[in-house]
Amino acid sequence: MNDAASIVKKPLFRARLFHIWLRLSRPMTLGMRGVVFDADTNSVFLVRHTYVKGWHFPGGGVEPGESTQAALARELAEEGNIEILRRPELKSFHFNRHASSRDHVAVYLITDFRQTRPHVPDREIAEARFFRLDALPDGTSDGTRRRIAEIFDGAPVSDEW
Repeated sequence: MNDAASIVKKPLFRARLFHIWLRLSRPMTLGMRGVVFDADTNSVFLVRHTYVKGWHFPGGGVEPGESTQAALARELAEEGNIEILRRPELKSFHFNRHASSRDHVAVYLITDFRQTRPHVPDREIAEARFFRLDALPDGTSDGTRRRIAEIFDGAPVSDEW
């Protein structure tokens, strides 16, 4: 190998090793939630999981090699048969220490969508439906209520979930 090729490959190799070390030493999880808002009925779409109490925005974890928006589209389809018709708006980003010391959640507002059919309960989602902002169900999670206040009532956006 000539000297020029060696000079180019060593930094690339070192950079790759550095990124591998970072991934192993500082694992971080990333999730997203979708605030699906129907302006005609002034309502948001919430889900009730089979494995955790309360009502929450649909969403979940971002898989390796997946963008937050691709994960959002996947989760909305899985949890509510909701198809995003226009690019969602990133509203906020939060540290979720309740999940882990390295968890972060992106929150997107979706106002242009289509629900292809009602969600049928399954092993993950016990119920999924729209609720008026002034009539949220009992058990709506605190994090969900805080995001609603931030997006729709002008409350200050918290760094924490």
